[in-house]
Amino acid sequence: MADICNLGPLHMPALSPASSRTWTDERIELLKQHFEAGLSCSEIAADIGVSRNAVIGKLSRLNLTRGRTVDDRKVQDRGLAPARMRKAVPRLQYEMLATIYGETDAPVIAGPIDEANRCSLLELSENRCRWPISTPGEDDFCFCGNTAPDGQPYCAGHSRLAYRPHGRARVMRG
Repeated sequence: MADICNLGPLHMPALSPASSRTWTDERIELLKQHFEAGLSCSEIAADIGVSRNAVIGKLSRLNLTRGRTVDDRKVQDRGLAPARMRKAVPRLQYEMLATIYGETDAPVIAGPIDEANRCSLLELSENRCRWPISTPGEDDFCFCGNTAPDGQPYCAGHSRLAYRPHGRARVMRG
């Protein structure tokens, strides 16, 4: 039994440094010929016997590019640069803000938030405000508990705090 477990060192054929190189002079010449013939990187890789990424990397190191020069790319990219579009506000966010603020552009007057309906986590229901009051783990921790509009997590007062339209532009202006 001991003889079965003791197999001794495995003998692997020794590779010479020249045979273990991926890019031999012959392969590089073949790469250049295929590249000049217009073959794709995948086709070149399959013919030479290396990966597509190896072909792309070697072409890059040899400074072989197709088509445009670097200067041509810079000029063309500048000419075709699309104008920046303003990001569209997602419909759900728009509907939520419209529900809270109404459709008019009239300024919203921030009144005091009623504190009479505060509740614990166990008392929260689907239509109650989930705005946390105090620090979790403290004795006085609770939730707002005011009535929240349909499908909203917060009451109107806390929604004004949580969802501030154009808040990023306000910060950028200083």
